[in-house]
Amino acid sequence: MIRIALIDDHAVVRTGYRRLLDAEDDFQVVGEAACAGEANALVLRTQPDVALLDLSLKGSSGIEAMRGMLARRPGLAVLVLSMHDGAGHVTQALKSGARGYLTKYCEPEDVIDGIRRVAAGKRVFSPEIADVLAHEAVGSDGPLTQLTPREFEVLRMLAHGESASGIASSMHLSPKTVLNYVSLIRQKLDTDSDFKLLHLAARHGLVDLRRDVGL
Repeated sequence: MIRIALIDDHAVVRTGYRRLLDAEDDFQVVGEAACAGEANALVLRTQPDVALLDLSLKGSSGIEAMRGMLARRPGLAVLVLSMHDGAGHVTQALKSGARGYLTKYCEPEDVIDGIRRVAAGKRVFSPEIADVLAHEAVGSDGPLTQLTPREFEVLRMLAHGESASGIASSMHLSPKTVLNYVSLIRQKLDTDSDFKLLHLAARHGLVDLRRDVGL
């Protein structure tokens, strides 16, 4: 029996996953979570074999949730199921310990097969994600792949309008540490203003300027 934790910030999406997975005789959904804090508590309480994880969560992202879950259960197989298919998101998820990465455009059978594969210790990727990884292997990766997972999360939250103090609170850091991260991010991405940083983040899919900040 493969024990599965569902982590997505939309209840209707989790309900759909649960119905899909409950139909499989070898699957048991042990719980659901909508944010990083709930995910960490769920993993600690239920000790699942697989976490089906969305990267877009309330507050801290799935990248931070993954780090917390793996700290509490190192053997956990994390399968990302996300709408994001850019090099930045894919690379940061793999750096943080994801064993597989599927997009939400995949078929239900792909999710079922993906869970079984990662539970068996294998890797699994959607075709479009495999293409991203192939481009990265020949040096065509985007600038966001230079960032550490923690720097990537700071940039994501900054791009969504969070203040340094708000980021510090969500990530359990001091505001000074967050500002240090912002400085490092600017150096790595060769940007000298928040405006340029925001547009770079938008170009690489971290934020939709029209929808999220009204530009």
